Formats: sequence, C-alpha cells, structure tokens
Amino acid sequence: MSIKEILVPDIGSFKDVEIIEIMVKVGDTLAADDSIMTVESDKAAMDIPAPFAGTVTELRIKVGDKVSAGSAILMLDTAGEAVASTTSAPVVKSFTPAATPMVANVPPPTHPAPEVPAHIAPKHRPDPVAAHAEFAGGKPAHASPSVRRFARELGIHPGGAELSRIKGSGPRGRILKEDVQEWIKAELAKPTGEAIGLGLTPAPVIDFAKFGEIDTQPLSRIKKLSGANLHRNWVTAPHVTQFDEADITELEDFRKSMLDEAARRGVKLTLLAFLMKAVVNALRNYPTFNASLAADGESLVLKKYFHVGFACDTPDGLVVPVIRDVNKKDVMDIARELAELSELARERKLKVDAMTGGCFTISSLGGIGGTAFTPIINCPEVAILGLSRADWKPVWNKAGKTFEPRLMLPLSLSYDHRVIDGADGARFTSHLRLMLSDVRRLLL
Repeated sequence: MSIKEILVPDIGSFKDVEIIEIMVKVGDTLAADDSIMTVESDKAAMDIPAPFAGTVTELRIKVGDKVSAGSAILMLDTAGEAVASTTSAPVVKSFTPAATPMVANVPPPTHPAPEVPAHIAPKHRPDPVAAHAEFAGGKPAHASPSVRRFARELGIHPGGAELSRIKGSGPRGRILKEDVQEWIKAELAKPTGEAIGLGLTPAPVIDFAKFGEIDTQPLSRIKKLSGANLHRNWVTAPHVTQFDEADITELEDFRKSMLDEAARRGVKLTLLAFLMKAVVNALRNYPTFNASLAADGESLVLKKYFHVGFACDTPDGLVVPVIRDVNKKDVMDIARELAELSELARERKLKVDAMTGGCFTISSLGGIGGTAFTPIINCPEVAILGLSRADWKPVWNKAGKTFEPRLMLPLSLSYDHRVIDGADGARFTSHLRLMLSDVRRLLL
C-alpha cells in the first residue's frame, strides 16, 4: 500500500475559499484529472482534480469547509497505479482554470485503518433521489464548474445522483451543457413517474411545539406508500377535472325496488355496482379512457379488458381493490365482489394481486358528503371518476312547464391531458349522464 496525502494546490490569491461540492467518497477509484471537489470564492469557481490515479482511503474535508493552498484534501492509495502528475487543466469555461493539487509523501501508518466498504461509506450530502437513481458505473460526474452551475440553475443537484446519471459526450467523458439539456428533455418526456422533480424547494423544518401543545403520530404504512404514489401521479400527469351531474332518480328507485331480492341472495346492492356497469359502457364507447401511455411516451396501449378499481376507505388509509371483467358480470355479482373486497381491505387481508391490473378507478365519497372534488389519477391509468353525495334539486322538466324534484349525482372526472382532450372528457361524462338517467340503457 502506498498512501499519499493530497493537498490544495497554489490557487493564486484565493484564501479561505468555500468547498461547495465534493465529487468523491471513501472507496472511490479515481483516474488522473478526475474532479475531487469544487471551491468557490466571490470571484470564481474552480475544480480541484486528482493529480494521479488511486483509491480514496480517507476524506479530510466536507462541504462548507474553508480551504487555502496547502490544506489537506484526502488520502489516496496509489499502490499498483502509475503516478503521473498532470499538467493539463480541465475544461473550465468563464472560470479560473483548475490547479494541480500538491502531493505530500506520507509513510504508511503502522496500523492502517480498514477501508470502509462502498455500501456503507458516508455520502457527501443527503440525496433523496439516490436510492432510486442508476449511477454511471459508480464514478463521480466529470463536469466543469460552469456546467455544474448551469445544471444547478436548471434544478439539478450538481453533486447528487442526477448529474452522475448523465453520460458525457466531451473529451474523456466530460459532461457538456448539451448533455445536461438532452438529459432533462428525456426525463420530462417520461410518462411513468420516472422523471425526477426539478427545482423543488425543500419543505421548511418547523418546531410546532413552540406555538403550543402537539402530539406526533407516525403515518401508517399504507399512507406512506399511497402518499408517495399520489405525489408522483399528481406531478407527472397533467390533470384536468370535468364536473357534471347525472339524474339518478329512476335508477335509485329501481335500486330500492331490488333490495329485498338482493338481500335474499345475501347481497348488499349499492349504487356503486350500477356505476361500474355504466362506466364500462362509457369505456367501450371511448376507448382512450381504457388505456395507458406507453413507457416511452410515444404510443397508447388500448386495453380490451375492463378491470375497474374502487377507492376503499380503511382505518389505515385508502386502498384500491380491483374488480376484474366487469363487462362479464351482472350488477348482483359486482355488488357481491364489492362487499367481499371491502371487507378484506378493512381486515388487512387484501392480497397484492387484488389491487393490480386496473383500467379505470372510481372514488366515491357519496356516503360522507361534499358536492365535488378533484380525484388524483391512479397511474398508469389515464382517468378516474369521483362521486359526491347525491342531492335533491329542482330541475326544469322536459315539457318546459315546471320544476320537478330530481335526485342529482355530482360527477368529477379527472383525466390525463396528454392522452385525453377536454372535448372527450365532456363527452365521457355526458355519456355517463345518459346511461345513469335511464336504467334500461345499462342492459345494452
């Protein structure tokens, strides 16, 4: 083992400059000219490159430290590597060119500390994306300060996982501005939630206890999982919500007339079972609602099956069981499955396969209240129907002579505007209104 200490080189008149980025960690293998860190003064920013190849065994710096010429940076194990000092400065546009670090020969310690395995090595700063990012060969991003500043202005963390995922097209794999632009275009084009949120300001950390008494309760596992999915769906799918009302006076009368028959079959007949039949009819007439956007964003996957999910309220949070092949089942069969799946969900016995494969989702708040809301699309589906509480309203009759009391059901249809236009959204809810206003149409 040949350990050498890397020092900050002569950086001219600069003193006590701040370290704004560290591009390496313990265990990293560096090539000559790989960037170690970026320092910034009030006049310029510059990269400090590695003078030769080796493996990082110890970091003696952290982000925010102030350094000058001669300050220790890191310890580098150069065993088996050719030591060749570099005289070529990295490509730096509009900034002071990077200097070559000074090297101090340090004898190997008598009892050298063991190397920290890469999988437990400390990271240079917290990165919420890192757990989901694919790093480019485990090597730090090779980019000039100007490119890193450009990336920062576009919302990319210059020392985080995002920049490491960009493939550089410049000399020796250096990342150029054009590479950053192309990567962002590709990320924004991803339809499945893979794009990384850019330019989001972190939520402030507030000590609420100083304003009064508080009680902190952990979120349930379901709320943690669903919260992350809902946030992804809301950010990646451009939502539009179409509001409408359906006259369900006759439908509700028919449902009530069938309650005794349903009870004899051991079924609780709810309005939702009829809604599912009406939704399937509308999906057949407007197939883009029964589709998903392909992962590349270039095509639409049209489904020829009709699996409808429904949002189910449980003590731990919302889950979405799926009833398969709704088009092949009658209202009584659907009502029975609704009851069975709801009970399993409340008892925490719902299996994963019972919550996958949905084409369209219905979220009903009719039993609680409200007049309208904006449901969030359950991606990769492209639409979701929200139901609020039905209410009696005076409606001008067909003869045009008087108002009649009619039971009106509020509909809130959210859809992905990348796939569905506003005109089709209005046609879909109009079709639902027509189906629900005449129960006989559900038989067609």
